[in-house]
Amino acid sequence: MMQQLGKQAKIAALELASTSAEDKNTGLCAAAAALRKNTDKILAANKLDMDAGKTKGLDKALLDRLELNESRIGAIAKSLEEIALLPDPVGKTHANWDRPSGLDISRVSVPLGVIGIIYESRPNVTADAGALCLKSGNSAILRGGSESFNSSKAIVDSLHEGLRSAGITENAIQLVPVQDREAVGAMLAMPEYIDVIVPRGGKGLCKRVMDESRVPTLLHLDGNCHTYIHEKADLDMAVNVVSNAKMRRLGVCGATESLVIDSKVADKALPLIIAALKSEGCEIRGDEAARKIDSSIVPATDADWDTEYLDAIISVKIVSGISEAIDFINTHSSHHTDSIITADNIAAAEFLNRIDSAIVMHNTSTQFADGGEFGMGAEIGISTGKLHARGPVGVEQLTTYKYVVRSNGSIRPR
Repeated sequence: MMQQLGKQAKIAALELASTSAEDKNTGLCAAAAALRKNTDKILAANKLDMDAGKTKGLDKALLDRLELNESRIGAIAKSLEEIALLPDPVGKTHANWDRPSGLDISRVSVPLGVIGIIYESRPNVTADAGALCLKSGNSAILRGGSESFNSSKAIVDSLHEGLRSAGITENAIQLVPVQDREAVGAMLAMPEYIDVIVPRGGKGLCKRVMDESRVPTLLHLDGNCHTYIHEKADLDMAVNVVSNAKMRRLGVCGATESLVIDSKVADKALPLIIAALKSEGCEIRGDEAARKIDSSIVPATDADWDTEYLDAIISVKIVSGISEAIDFINTHSSHHTDSIITADNIAAAEFLNRIDSAIVMHNTSTQFADGGEFGMGAEIGISTGKLHARGPVGVEQLTTYKYVVRSNGSIRPR
């Protein structure tokens, strides 16, 4: 079965590489309309997944990722329309130059080919991944988590309506039709059909992909994100940003999991931030210095500094200054997204330059780590690696390039 999906995807990728921008955009807009039209069917499918998830004992963060409602379906549809409005990334000339030999050389963007996306729980990834692959001229094989199987199938049915409206093969976006974990192993062993694997999930999934894949990967690792309160931070801003960065949505990879505070401002800043977080039900775990300021803070263990909670829990580390903060964050961050709160632009520049993460921020909630918020329409994930793509993976990051060489009969001297 997986071999057949691969063959169909390969053929579809060849067709998509020359599909016009107009047809792709027509398909995306029609898919958005189908999602809105089929809202009741999608919600019914999602209820099956939510009921099963509660029975299995999924935690609050996973259930939040899994849940759909009319508003979220509307946002998914809007995202597809925003992707349609983006410039077509295929066929763009990035550079052009002439050589004394008579060669005219261009570097031109082309699709990657067949992209396999393996993800957990979040049914919106089904629409985002399918739409981004279509816009960038790639075919997609989607393997969603078993928790979101019914929701993903209902969403793909709407995507297929859009493809048919534009005369594009349904094989451009294929959902693996079984929940068997062996399907993941098969995808990882299909380099003859799949050009790139994008895993989007927890450490277990990403480790399996790193260990087993024979296909090149764009890794989306966990989001152990930090917010650092510098000694010259505006305290009102610090409270508002940290509260949003931690509590807006607990189950997203851009949620701040660790708070780092300069000792020079900790006595004033920490009580204000703790009060705001506790008012929303957040548990605070901290080092000895933090507990001296507030004895209600739970003692942190070494494991806390490296934990992506995806829950109403945050760890607190008090540091002596910006150098210690940067060293601590570079040591414990998952290199996803880290932010500094400060009115000192020199300190901010040092932080932004020295923090080794895909996204670095100044006076900004880490929950803005999102392709949609970056103006990309959506993203397949946040790549924490350094090869090919880093940060939000949108339509441009799903292309590569080739060199187009023209001449008037040039030959190379013997």
